[in-house]
Amino acid sequence: MSDNSAQKYELVGKSEPMRKIYQLIDKIAGLEVTVLISGESGTGKELVARAIHQKSKRKDGPFIPVNCVAIPDGLLESELFGHEEGAFTGATRKKKGKFELADKGTLFLDEIGDMNIGAQAKLLRIIEEGKFEQVGGEKQIEVDNRIIAATNRDLLGNVKSSQFRDDLYYRLDEVKIHMPPLRERKEDIPILIDYFIGMFNKDFDKKVKGISDTALNYLMKHDWPGNVRELRNVVKRAVALMETDTIWLEHLPVEIKIHTEEVVISNQNLSLEEIEANHIESVLRSTDWNKSKAARILDISRHRLDRKIEKYNLKQEK
Repeated sequence: MSDNSAQKYELVGKSEPMRKIYQLIDKIAGLEVTVLISGESGTGKELVARAIHQKSKRKDGPFIPVNCVAIPDGLLESELFGHEEGAFTGATRKKKGKFELADKGTLFLDEIGDMNIGAQAKLLRIIEEGKFEQVGGEKQIEVDNRIIAATNRDLLGNVKSSQFRDDLYYRLDEVKIHMPPLRERKEDIPILIDYFIGMFNKDFDKKVKGISDTALNYLMKHDWPGNVRELRNVVKRAVALMETDTIWLEHLPVEIKIHTEEVVISNQNLSLEEIEANHIESVLRSTDWNKSKAARILDISRHRLDRKIEKYNLKQEK
């Protein structure tokens, strides 16, 4: 995609899990079926929905996203179906809902598992009949929508506990796509980093060229509980604040560096001296053995750093 706003909605990755998702998107995009996208928060479920829309016959129609968990229960039906003037306190004018705004296009219902039971019943009726009434209204409004829903919950488990309607679940689940967490497709991390660097270079008018091997190694070992969204934020922060053309270890959040080192320690059963030596060597490599910069990152004096280098017999690789 050529412009930066479109780039922000692009799926990125060449791993086997992502290749399977691309293939499934190509198969179902042109079919008028509902799609249920599952996966942890931050994995890119909305990007999948947008990709399906862009490859469908509805691509020239609107794509309307709705985050069900962000809308209070009392306002959800008004947001989805619209309301008549005076329908409730604060309804000072007639308002179209998301279904009407998405007519001839795609309505993406994110976090569908948080929708209340009352709204679920109305949603099922719209999917099956293609018509509804606004809140406080009596007139039937007909719409032509494609529904794509997403959840980070165990929706089938919610069905069994009566928190989600079984008839709606099976109506939404005509095709299911599961977005894998980033920790299960780590080979995509370098590709995603380059992609985000390009994006934020444009946003912040920077000329960052890439990331150091040490910093990349730390990111590859991180388990990414926030998934791609977390990685995006890490790169965004680094590009926004840095003054060099390379992302070094010092540009990564402290919590990522600490967590990664804890993982390495637990996996290798190292002594305290070995841990310290490895950490100092990593910082030295990340700064291309600029001892003044390394000392600042380590929060020790340059003289103390020299003593540590001598103690652990650390040498710069040629």
